[in-house]
Amino acid sequence: MKSLLNRSNEMSRRTFAARTASTLLGVGMAPALTRSAFAAREGSHVKQAVATAKRVIYLYMSGGMSHLDTFDVKPGAETMGPTKAINTNADGVQISEYLPRLAKQAHNMAIINSMLSASGAHEQANYLMHTSYALRGTIKHPAMGAWLLKFQDRLNPTLPGNIVIGGGSRHPGGGFFEGKFQPLLINNPERGLQNVTTRFKDEDFDFRYDLSQELAGEFRQRYQGIKGVRAYTEMYDDAVTLMKSADLKAFDLTEEDDKVRDAYGRTTFGQGCLLARRLIENDVRFVEVTLGSWDTHTSNFVRTPQLCDTLDQGFAQLLSDLENRGLLEDTLVVLTSEFGRTPKINQNVGRDHYPQAFSGIMAGGGVVGGRRFGKTDETGAKVIEDPVTVFDFNASIGYALGLPLDQILYSPTKRPFTVASDGEPVTKLFAA
Repeated sequence: MKSLLNRSNEMSRRTFAARTASTLLGVGMAPALTRSAFAAREGSHVKQAVATAKRVIYLYMSGGMSHLDTFDVKPGAETMGPTKAINTNADGVQISEYLPRLAKQAHNMAIINSMLSASGAHEQANYLMHTSYALRGTIKHPAMGAWLLKFQDRLNPTLPGNIVIGGGSRHPGGGFFEGKFQPLLINNPERGLQNVTTRFKDEDFDFRYDLSQELAGEFRQRYQGIKGVRAYTEMYDDAVTLMKSADLKAFDLTEEDDKVRDAYGRTTFGQGCLLARRLIENDVRFVEVTLGSWDTHTSNFVRTPQLCDTLDQGFAQLLSDLENRGLLEDTLVVLTSEFGRTPKINQNVGRDHYPQAFSGIMAGGGVVGGRRFGKTDETGAKVIEDPVTVFDFNASIGYALGLPLDQILYSPTKRPFTVASDGEPVTKLFAA
Protein backbone atom coordinates (compact mmCIF):
# COMPACT_ATOMS: atom_id res chain seq x y z
CA MET A 1 0.00 0.00 0.00
CA LYS A 2 2.90 2.33 0.73
CA SER A 3 4.11 1.98 -2.85
CA LEU A 4 0.67 3.01 -4.13
CA LEU A 5 0.70 6.16 -2.01
CA ASN A 6 4.19 6.97 -3.22
CA ARG A 7 2.86 7.04 -6.77
CA SER A 8 0.74 10.04 -5.88
CA ASN A 9 3.53 11.86 -4.05
CA GLU A 10 6.66 11.29 -6.10
CA MET A 11 7.49 12.49 -9.60
CA SER A 12 7.97 9.83 -12.23
CA ARG A 13 10.79 9.97 -14.74
CA ARG A 14 8.36 11.33 -17.30
CA THR A 15 7.26 14.12 -14.98
CA PHE A 16 10.85 14.92 -14.07
CA ALA A 17 11.85 15.09 -17.73
CA ALA A 18 8.89 17.27 -18.63
CA ARG A 19 9.54 19.61 -15.73
CA THR A 20 13.20 19.91 -16.67
CA ALA A 21 12.26 20.65 -20.26
CA SER A 22 9.85 23.34 -19.14
CA THR A 23 12.66 24.99 -17.20
CA LEU A 24 15.18 24.85 -20.03
CA LEU A 25 12.86 25.44 -22.97
CA GLY A 26 10.01 27.41 -21.42
CA VAL A 27 6.75 26.37 -19.76
CA GLY A 28 4.94 26.39 -23.09
CA MET A 29 6.90 23.32 -24.16
CA ALA A 30 5.73 21.13 -21.29
CA PRO A 31 2.28 20.32 -22.69
CA ALA A 32 3.86 18.87 -25.81
CA LEU A 33 5.66 16.22 -23.76
CA THR A 34 2.77 13.79 -23.69
CA ARG A 35 2.69 10.03 -23.14
CA SER A 36 3.31 9.37 -26.84
CA ALA A 37 6.49 11.43 -26.71
CA PHE A 38 7.94 9.15 -24.04
CA ALA A 39 6.56 5.83 -25.29
CA ALA A 40 9.57 4.96 -27.42
CA ARG A 41 12.05 5.71 -24.66
CA GLU A 42 10.24 3.83 -21.91
CA GLY A 43 8.68 1.04 -23.93
CA SER A 44 5.20 2.11 -22.88
CA HIS A 45 2.32 0.27 -24.58
CA VAL A 46 -0.09 3.10 -23.84
CA LYS A 47 -1.16 5.45 -26.60
CA GLN A 48 -3.38 8.48 -26.34
CA ALA A 49 -6.85 7.38 -27.38
CA VAL A 50 -9.23 9.06 -29.73
CA ALA A 51 -12.15 9.99 -27.47
CA THR A 52 -14.85 7.32 -27.27
CA ALA A 53 -16.92 9.37 -24.81
CA LYS A 54 -18.05 12.98 -24.81
CA ARG A 55 -19.73 13.03 -21.42
CA VAL A 56 -19.59 11.28 -18.05
CA ILE A 57 -22.19 10.31 -15.47
CA TYR A 58 -20.27 9.48 -12.30
CA LEU A 59 -22.17 7.56 -9.59
CA TYR A 60 -20.36 7.79 -6.27
CA MET A 61 -21.20 5.36 -3.46
CA SER A 62 -20.12 7.41 -0.45
CA GLY A 63 -19.08 5.59 2.71
CA GLY A 64 -17.43 2.51 1.20
CA MET A 65 -19.67 0.09 -0.70
CA SER A 66 -19.31 -3.60 0.17
CA HIS A 67 -17.95 -5.41 -2.88
CA LEU A 68 -18.97 -8.85 -1.63
CA ASP A 69 -22.60 -7.83 -1.22
CA THR A 70 -22.83 -6.12 -4.62
CA PHE A 71 -20.58 -6.89 -7.59
CA ASP A 72 -17.94 -9.39 -6.36
CA VAL A 73 -19.99 -12.28 -5.05
CA LYS A 74 -18.30 -15.49 -3.88
CA PRO A 75 -20.93 -18.27 -3.84
CA GLY A 76 -20.36 -20.65 -0.96
CA ALA A 77 -17.73 -18.54 0.81
CA GLU A 78 -18.18 -17.95 4.52
CA THR A 79 -17.32 -14.29 3.95
CA MET A 80 -20.60 -13.81 2.04
CA GLY A 81 -22.79 -14.17 5.11
CA PRO A 82 -26.44 -14.48 4.03
CA THR A 83 -25.91 -12.68 0.68
CA LYS A 84 -26.62 -14.89 -2.34
CA ALA A 85 -25.46 -14.64 -5.96
CA ILE A 86 -27.73 -14.45 -9.01
CA ASN A 87 -27.03 -14.87 -12.71
CA THR A 88 -27.11 -11.91 -15.09
CA ASN A 89 -27.81 -11.58 -18.81
CA ALA A 90 -24.04 -11.72 -19.43
CA ASP A 91 -22.58 -15.20 -19.71
CA GLY A 92 -20.68 -16.29 -16.62
CA VAL A 93 -21.27 -13.04 -14.74
CA GLN A 94 -23.01 -13.13 -11.37
CA ILE A 95 -23.83 -10.29 -8.99
CA SER A 96 -25.67 -9.93 -5.69
CA GLU A 97 -29.29 -10.99 -5.29
CA TYR A 98 -29.92 -7.44 -4.05
CA LEU A 99 -29.42 -6.09 -7.60
CA PRO A 100 -31.96 -7.93 -9.81
CA ARG A 101 -32.61 -5.00 -12.17
CA LEU A 102 -28.91 -4.45 -12.79
CA ALA A 103 -28.59 -8.18 -13.55
CA LYS A 104 -30.62 -7.38 -16.69
CA GLN A 105 -28.19 -4.57 -17.60
CA ALA A 106 -24.98 -6.60 -17.23
CA HIS A 107 -24.53 -6.65 -21.01
CA ASN A 108 -23.72 -2.95 -20.77
CA MET A 109 -21.36 -3.17 -17.80
CA ALA A 110 -17.67 -3.90 -17.37
CA ILE A 111 -17.43 -4.91 -13.71
CA ILE A 112 -13.97 -4.23 -12.29
CA ASN A 113 -13.37 -6.55 -9.33
CA SER A 114 -9.72 -5.75 -8.71
CA MET A 115 -9.62 -2.18 -7.46
CA LEU A 116 -7.14 -1.01 -4.82
CA SER A 117 -6.83 2.19 -2.83
CA ALA A 118 -3.94 3.71 -0.90
CA SER A 119 -6.23 4.93 1.89
CA GLY A 120 -8.74 3.37 4.26
CA ALA A 121 -9.99 6.62 5.84
CA HIS A 122 -13.14 8.22 4.45
CA GLU A 123 -12.03 11.80 3.85
CA GLN A 124 -8.62 10.87 2.46
CA ALA A 125 -9.93 8.01 0.30
CA ASN A 126 -12.80 10.11 -1.07
CA TYR A 127 -10.35 12.86 -2.01
CA LEU A 128 -7.92 10.37 -3.58
CA MET A 129 -10.65 8.75 -5.65
CA HIS A 130 -11.85 12.08 -6.98
CA THR A 131 -8.46 13.68 -7.66
CA SER A 132 -5.77 10.95 -7.84
CA TYR A 133 -3.76 12.91 -5.27
CA ALA A 134 -3.29 12.67 -1.52
CA LEU A 135 -5.21 15.10 0.64
CA ARG A 136 -3.01 17.98 1.81
CA GLY A 137 -3.63 21.14 3.74
CA THR A 138 -1.62 23.32 1.38
CA ILE A 139 -3.32 22.66 -1.95
CA LYS A 140 -6.66 21.54 -3.36
CA HIS A 141 -6.50 19.39 -6.48
CA PRO A 142 -9.10 19.38 -9.29
CA ALA A 143 -11.56 16.51 -9.68
CA MET A 144 -12.16 14.84 -13.04
CA GLY A 145 -15.03 17.07 -14.11
CA ALA A 146 -12.81 20.13 -13.79
CA TRP A 147 -10.00 18.46 -15.77
CA LEU A 148 -12.47 17.64 -18.55
CA LEU A 149 -13.64 21.25 -18.84
CA LYS A 150 -10.09 22.55 -18.63
CA PHE A 151 -9.01 20.49 -21.62
CA GLN A 152 -12.20 20.33 -23.69
CA ASP A 153 -14.54 23.10 -22.47
CA ARG A 154 -18.35 22.89 -22.48
CA LEU A 155 -20.50 21.29 -25.13
CA ASN A 156 -23.46 23.54 -24.28
CA PRO A 157 -22.26 27.11 -23.66
CA THR A 158 -25.39 28.15 -21.75
CA LEU A 159 -25.36 25.35 -19.14
CA PRO A 160 -22.73 24.57 -16.49
CA GLY A 161 -20.39 21.88 -17.78
CA ASN A 162 -19.69 20.28 -14.39
CA ILE A 163 -22.50 19.44 -11.94
CA VAL A 164 -22.52 17.52 -8.64
CA ILE A 165 -25.87 16.25 -7.32
CA GLY A 166 -25.69 15.56 -3.58
CA GLY A 167 -22.49 15.03 -1.59
CA GLY A 168 -21.05 18.44 -2.42
CA SER A 169 -19.71 19.20 1.06
CA ARG A 170 -16.84 16.72 0.69
CA HIS A 171 -16.23 17.22 -2.99
CA PRO A 172 -12.86 18.76 -3.99
CA GLY A 173 -14.52 20.61 -6.86
CA GLY A 174 -12.31 22.44 -9.30
CA GLY A 175 -9.32 22.54 -6.99
CA PHE A 176 -6.74 25.14 -7.96
CA PHE A 177 -8.35 25.73 -11.36
CA GLU A 178 -10.23 28.96 -12.00
CA GLY A 179 -13.81 29.46 -10.87
CA LYS A 180 -15.40 28.62 -14.21
CA PHE A 181 -14.25 25.00 -13.81
CA GLN A 182 -15.85 24.56 -10.39
CA PRO A 183 -18.90 22.27 -10.29
CA LEU A 184 -22.41 23.55 -9.74
CA LEU A 185 -23.70 21.87 -6.57
CA ILE A 186 -27.32 20.69 -6.40
CA ASN A 187 -28.46 19.23 -3.08
CA ASN A 188 -31.98 18.17 -4.02
CA PRO A 189 -32.57 17.11 -7.64
CA GLU A 190 -36.34 17.53 -7.28
CA ARG A 191 -35.92 21.21 -6.52
CA GLY A 192 -33.53 21.75 -9.40
CA LEU A 193 -31.91 25.17 -9.48
CA GLN A 194 -33.12 27.62 -6.88
CA ASN A 195 -33.42 31.41 -7.26
CA VAL A 196 -32.99 31.47 -11.04
CA THR A 197 -35.98 33.66 -11.74
CA THR A 198 -36.40 37.36 -11.08
CA ARG A 199 -39.39 39.47 -10.04
CA PHE A 200 -38.42 42.08 -12.64
CA LYS A 201 -39.76 42.25 -16.15
CA ASP A 202 -37.23 41.40 -18.83
CA GLU A 203 -36.72 45.01 -19.89
CA ASP A 204 -36.25 46.13 -16.26
CA PHE A 205 -33.77 43.35 -15.60
CA ASP A 206 -31.81 44.13 -18.76
CA PHE A 207 -31.66 47.81 -17.80
CA ARG A 208 -30.37 47.03 -14.30
CA TYR A 209 -27.88 44.48 -15.60
CA ASP A 210 -26.51 46.83 -18.26
CA LEU A 211 -26.22 49.59 -15.66
CA SER A 212 -24.27 47.34 -13.31
CA GLN A 213 -21.96 46.35 -16.15
CA GLU A 214 -21.34 49.99 -16.97
CA LEU A 215 -20.65 50.94 -13.35
CA ALA A 216 -18.28 48.01 -12.90
CA GLY A 217 -16.60 48.42 -16.27
CA GLU A 218 -13.60 50.44 -15.16
CA PHE A 219 -12.99 48.19 -12.14
CA ARG A 220 -13.15 45.07 -14.29
CA GLN A 221 -10.81 46.49 -16.88
CA ARG A 222 -8.27 47.47 -14.25
CA TYR A 223 -8.36 44.30 -12.14
CA GLN A 224 -9.41 41.58 -14.61
CA GLY A 225 -5.91 40.11 -14.36
CA ILE A 226 -6.59 39.13 -10.74
CA LYS A 227 -7.92 35.56 -10.54
CA GLY A 228 -10.61 36.30 -7.94
CA VAL A 229 -12.02 39.26 -9.88
CA ARG A 230 -12.02 37.28 -13.10
CA ALA A 231 -13.75 34.33 -11.42
CA TYR A 232 -16.48 36.56 -10.00
CA THR A 233 -17.05 38.24 -13.35
CA GLU A 234 -17.32 34.90 -15.15
CA MET A 235 -19.67 33.49 -12.51
CA TYR A 236 -21.94 36.53 -12.72
CA ASP A 237 -22.05 36.47 -16.50
CA ASP A 238 -22.70 32.72 -16.60
CA ALA A 239 -25.54 33.08 -14.09
CA VAL A 240 -27.26 35.73 -16.21
CA THR A 241 -26.81 33.61 -19.36
CA LEU A 242 -28.29 30.59 -17.59
CA MET A 243 -31.28 32.59 -16.31
CA LYS A 244 -32.17 33.50 -19.88
CA SER A 245 -31.48 30.10 -21.41
CA ALA A 246 -34.25 27.90 -22.80
CA ASP A 247 -32.14 24.95 -21.62
CA LEU A 248 -32.91 25.87 -18.01
CA LYS A 249 -35.84 23.46 -18.19
CA ALA A 250 -33.32 20.60 -18.18
CA PHE A 251 -33.22 21.00 -14.39
CA ASP A 252 -37.01 20.71 -14.05
CA LEU A 253 -38.04 17.11 -13.33
CA THR A 254 -41.72 17.99 -13.53
CA GLU A 255 -41.20 17.99 -17.30
CA GLU A 256 -40.99 14.18 -17.04
CA ASP A 257 -43.97 11.85 -17.00
CA ASP A 258 -44.77 10.44 -13.55
CA LYS A 259 -44.25 6.90 -14.85
CA VAL A 260 -40.68 7.77 -15.82
CA ARG A 261 -40.02 9.35 -12.44
CA ASP A 262 -41.44 6.30 -10.70
CA ALA A 263 -39.23 4.02 -12.81
CA TYR A 264 -36.10 5.73 -11.45
CA GLY A 265 -37.40 5.54 -7.89
CA ARG A 266 -38.73 8.40 -5.82
CA THR A 267 -35.48 8.69 -3.90
CA THR A 268 -32.89 11.45 -3.97
CA PHE A 269 -30.50 9.12 -5.79
CA GLY A 270 -33.10 7.86 -8.26
CA GLN A 271 -34.26 11.36 -9.14
CA GLY A 272 -30.60 12.40 -9.28
CA CYS A 273 -30.01 9.76 -11.95
CA LEU A 274 -33.00 11.06 -13.89
CA LEU A 275 -31.70 14.62 -13.64
CA ALA A 276 -28.28 13.38 -14.79
CA ARG A 277 -29.89 11.86 -17.88
CA ARG A 278 -31.71 15.12 -18.65
CA LEU A 279 -28.53 17.15 -18.24
CA ILE A 280 -26.53 14.78 -20.43
CA GLU A 281 -29.24 15.09 -23.09
CA ASN A 282 -28.62 18.82 -22.98
CA ASP A 283 -24.87 18.31 -23.44
CA VAL A 284 -23.63 18.88 -19.91
CA ARG A 285 -20.14 17.35 -19.89
CA PHE A 286 -19.86 15.85 -16.39
CA VAL A 287 -22.56 14.97 -13.87
CA GLU A 288 -21.89 13.28 -10.54
CA VAL A 289 -24.64 11.72 -8.42
CA THR A 290 -23.97 10.56 -4.85
CA LEU A 291 -25.60 7.75 -2.88
CA GLY A 292 -24.38 7.84 0.72
CA SER A 293 -24.65 5.75 3.93
CA TRP A 294 -22.57 2.78 2.75
CA ASP A 295 -20.49 2.87 5.96
CA THR A 296 -22.00 -0.37 7.27
CA HIS A 297 -19.94 -1.11 10.39
CA THR A 298 -23.15 -2.42 11.94
CA SER A 299 -26.13 -4.33 10.53
CA ASN A 300 -24.53 -4.72 7.11
CA PHE A 301 -27.07 -7.31 5.99
CA VAL A 302 -30.00 -5.07 6.86
CA ARG A 303 -28.70 -1.76 5.55
CA THR A 304 -26.93 -2.97 2.40
CA PRO A 305 -30.04 -4.57 0.83
CA GLN A 306 -31.90 -1.29 1.39
CA LEU A 307 -29.12 0.73 -0.22
CA CYS A 308 -28.87 -1.77 -3.06
CA ASP A 309 -32.57 -1.43 -3.81
CA THR A 310 -32.12 2.33 -4.26
CA LEU A 311 -28.99 1.83 -6.35
CA ASP A 312 -30.51 -0.98 -8.40
CA GLN A 313 -33.59 0.98 -9.44
CA GLY A 314 -31.88 4.27 -10.30
CA PHE A 315 -28.76 2.86 -11.98
CA ALA A 316 -30.58 0.19 -14.00
CA GLN A 317 -33.16 2.63 -15.30
CA LEU A 318 -30.43 5.11 -16.17
CA LEU A 319 -28.56 2.53 -18.26
CA SER A 320 -31.78 1.41 -19.94
CA ASP A 321 -32.80 4.97 -20.77
CA LEU A 322 -29.38 5.93 -22.12
CA GLU A 323 -29.24 2.82 -24.28
CA ASN A 324 -32.76 3.31 -25.67
CA ARG A 325 -32.07 6.96 -26.48
CA GLY A 326 -28.77 6.24 -28.22
CA LEU A 327 -26.81 8.17 -25.59
CA LEU A 328 -24.84 5.30 -24.08
CA GLU A 329 -22.49 5.06 -27.05
CA ASP A 330 -20.77 8.35 -26.23
CA THR A 331 -21.64 8.70 -22.54
CA LEU A 332 -19.36 6.96 -20.04
CA VAL A 333 -21.24 5.85 -16.91
CA VAL A 334 -19.00 5.19 -13.93
CA LEU A 335 -19.79 3.71 -10.53
CA THR A 336 -17.25 3.67 -7.74
CA SER A 337 -16.65 4.12 -4.01
CA GLU A 338 -13.73 5.17 -1.84
CA PHE A 339 -12.96 1.57 -0.79
CA GLY A 340 -14.65 -1.75 -0.06
CA ARG A 341 -15.71 -3.52 3.15
CA THR A 342 -13.92 -6.29 5.03
CA PRO A 343 -14.59 -9.89 4.03
CA LYS A 344 -14.58 -10.64 7.75
CA ILE A 345 -17.93 -9.95 9.37
CA ASN A 346 -17.44 -8.12 12.68
CA GLN A 347 -19.16 -8.65 16.04
CA ASN A 348 -21.82 -6.09 15.13
CA VAL A 349 -22.76 -8.08 12.00
CA GLY A 350 -21.12 -5.37 9.94
CA ARG A 351 -18.14 -4.89 7.67
CA ASP A 352 -15.31 -2.43 8.27
CA HIS A 353 -13.16 -0.30 5.93
CA TYR A 354 -11.18 -2.29 3.36
CA PRO A 355 -9.02 -0.57 0.72
CA GLN A 356 -7.21 -3.79 -0.27
CA ALA A 357 -9.99 -4.87 -2.65
CA PHE A 358 -13.19 -3.36 -3.99
CA SER A 359 -15.26 -3.06 -7.15
CA GLY A 360 -16.21 -0.41 -9.69
CA ILE A 361 -18.16 -0.31 -12.93
CA MET A 362 -17.78 1.34 -16.30
CA ALA A 363 -20.47 1.25 -18.97
CA GLY A 364 -20.91 2.89 -22.36
CA GLY A 365 -18.52 5.43 -23.81
CA GLY A 366 -16.49 2.85 -25.72
CA VAL A 367 -16.24 0.35 -22.84
CA VAL A 368 -17.01 -3.26 -23.81
CA GLY A 369 -19.75 -4.53 -21.50
CA GLY A 370 -20.97 -7.96 -20.45
CA ARG A 371 -17.87 -9.02 -18.58
CA ARG A 372 -15.75 -8.87 -15.46
CA PHE A 373 -12.26 -7.44 -15.31
CA GLY A 374 -9.77 -8.44 -12.63
CA LYS A 375 -10.27 -10.92 -9.86
CA THR A 376 -10.06 -11.38 -6.11
CA ASP A 377 -9.39 -14.64 -4.30
CA GLU A 378 -12.10 -17.08 -3.22
CA THR A 379 -12.94 -15.00 -0.13
CA GLY A 380 -12.84 -11.53 -1.74
CA ALA A 381 -9.91 -10.53 0.46
CA LYS A 382 -7.05 -10.14 -2.01
CA VAL A 383 -6.66 -9.01 -5.61
CA ILE A 384 -5.04 -11.85 -7.54
CA GLU A 385 -5.50 -10.78 -11.16
CA ASP A 386 -5.22 -7.47 -13.08
CA PRO A 387 -5.02 -4.98 -10.17
CA VAL A 388 -6.53 -1.56 -10.91
CA THR A 389 -5.41 1.26 -8.64
CA VAL A 390 -7.37 4.45 -8.07
CA PHE A 391 -4.87 6.16 -10.37
CA ASP A 392 -5.44 3.58 -13.13
CA PHE A 393 -9.22 3.85 -12.77
CA ASN A 394 -9.13 7.62 -13.18
CA ALA A 395 -6.65 7.35 -16.05
CA SER A 396 -9.14 5.05 -17.78
CA ILE A 397 -11.86 7.70 -17.49
CA GLY A 398 -9.49 10.26 -18.96
CA TYR A 399 -8.52 7.81 -21.70
CA ALA A 400 -12.17 7.34 -22.72
CA LEU A 401 -12.56 11.11 -22.91
CA GLY A 402 -9.42 11.50 -24.99
CA LEU A 403 -7.70 13.68 -22.39
CA PRO A 404 -3.92 14.16 -22.65
CA LEU A 405 -2.99 12.05 -19.63
CA ASP A 406 0.60 13.22 -19.38
CA GLN A 407 0.06 16.88 -20.16
CA ILE A 408 1.32 18.88 -17.24
CA LEU A 409 -0.59 21.81 -15.80
CA TYR A 410 0.79 23.96 -13.02
CA SER A 411 -0.82 25.02 -9.77
CA PRO A 412 -0.56 28.66 -8.61
CA THR A 413 2.54 27.62 -6.67
CA LYS A 414 4.08 26.30 -9.92
CA ARG A 415 3.84 22.64 -8.94
CA PRO A 416 3.22 20.23 -11.87
CA PHE A 417 0.14 17.99 -11.98
CA THR A 418 -1.50 15.62 -14.47
CA VAL A 419 -5.03 14.19 -14.79
CA ALA A 420 -4.43 10.90 -12.98
CA SER A 421 -1.02 11.22 -11.35
CA ASP A 422 0.99 8.23 -12.63
CA GLY A 423 -2.02 6.08 -13.47
CA GLU A 424 -2.06 3.87 -16.56
CA PRO A 425 -5.40 3.47 -18.38
CA VAL A 426 -6.79 -0.04 -18.51
CA THR A 427 -7.00 -0.21 -22.28
CA LYS A 428 -8.35 -3.77 -22.18
CA LEU A 429 -11.68 -2.34 -21.01
CA PHE A 430 -12.09 -0.77 -24.45
CA ALA A 431 -11.15 -3.85 -26.47
CA ALA A 432 -13.42 -6.77 -27.33
